[in-house]
Amino acid sequence: MKGRPELYTSYAQDMAFLNTRPKRAWTGGLVVFALLVPFLITDDLLQLLATAFVAAIGAIGLNIVTGYAGQVSLGHAFFLAIGAYTGAALSGSETGRVIGFGITSLPIWLLASGLVAAFFGVLVAPVAVRLRGLYLAIVTLGLVFLGEHVFREWTSLTGGPGVGRPAAVPELFGVRLDRDNAVFTAAQQLYLVMFVLLVIFAVLARNLVRSRVGRAFAAVRDRDLAASVIGVDLTRYKVLAFAVSSFYAGVAGALLFVVNGFFDPGSFNLLLSVQYIAMVLIGGAGTISGAVMGALFITLLPRITRELPAVLPFISGDATGAFTVFQLEAVLYGVLIIVFLIVEPRGLFGIWVRVRNYWRTWPFSY
Repeated sequence: MKGRPELYTSYAQDMAFLNTRPKRAWTGGLVVFALLVPFLITDDLLQLLATAFVAAIGAIGLNIVTGYAGQVSLGHAFFLAIGAYTGAALSGSETGRVIGFGITSLPIWLLASGLVAAFFGVLVAPVAVRLRGLYLAIVTLGLVFLGEHVFREWTSLTGGPGVGRPAAVPELFGVRLDRDNAVFTAAQQLYLVMFVLLVIFAVLARNLVRSRVGRAFAAVRDRDLAASVIGVDLTRYKVLAFAVSSFYAGVAGALLFVVNGFFDPGSFNLLLSVQYIAMVLIGGAGTISGAVMGALFITLLPRITRELPAVLPFISGDATGAFTVFQLEAVLYGVLIIVFLIVEPRGLFGIWVRVRNYWRTWPFSY
């Protein structure tokens, strides 16, 4: 109502996706700004932002199974790899040195990448019904090492260590998105496509967690025994959480391969899983916006650390140095996770909520 924007007269108003005028204004402004960014910054920064958008899709998937459903998973890199190589195999040349089926249409191989990863997620999910906490984390961690071995040895699919294979061909409506054209550069096209896909997958995930399924996830997370007593089917919802999370990871893996252009089989390792855990915890577990914030933060962090050797001489920009920027990044992931868990458990999203609430009641913010 006019003058009282938070007074709802129906349940539908209260449950609306953007239920206040400020939310609609901020969301619209961010979308407009994001669409203008490709014309304001250089192509290398656009590629970095496109990578961050794709990482955000994967982080949303991990947040669904960990932040919403409460199932600790350290195997996200495994599902990212499945998506990456599924998309690459479907789109690859049929006459190349590695497996290829020549399907270059982006919607087809992207959907297939998610579905194949979801299938493997469903295979793993029954373990989650029997295990919890640390035991489940160890099992999912084993997937990463198993995947590393399989992808390293399966050279007809991955191309082998140090060699790799071409990424999936991003072709949409007959237009190659990884090539410049008369209107946009390749970086601008990839940025815009990744942004649109992020918006689509974020909206889908937000609606999912607001539904009956999302409430069941929250019940399982908070106390699975109590959830079972009140009629929540633990097996069904844990399997569904892993399937949805793996689907998002498969999509993100295929898109990451496209944006970066090259992945070694060893790239899908434990450190990659830790990066996604950091995205969720630093951004804010149990929030879609937090997953996006965390992904942007973690993806842009290396851009900052790579500048440190010019300022701090004891940090080496060369991989052969005593203390390199790569080692510093690995340390920072752990330090930031610890700091946020202790100081701000709700992550960057929690900081944003506090700032928003302060200005909402200003000048009576006490």
